[in-house]
Amino acid sequence: MRSFLELLSLYVGYDFGATDWDTVALALAGTDDEHADHWYSYPLVGSMHEIQVRLARSVGGDEVSVTVSGVETAELELRADTLLSAFAAG
Repeated sequence: MRSFLELLSLYVGYDFGATDWDTVALALAGTDDEHADHWYSYPLVGSMHEIQVRLARSVGGDEVSVTVSGVETAELELRADTLLSAFAAG
């Protein structure tokens, strides 16, 4: 998950660091992908784009569900979709 967020951050012009990851990792522990109000939303506000990443752990598993919103360009949409596909397959 950290690698995904670091790469996505590059595309929006945001410097995703250790403090960002600590925040996300702590919040992710209390999420549940089966309940919409138990997802965690993290903004990536960069020099080029501003997006929201929503994350939630699957109940009884190690998988994390991810959605990305606020994508305003076709190029960023393609990059975000490619990252989502690549990490889902990994």
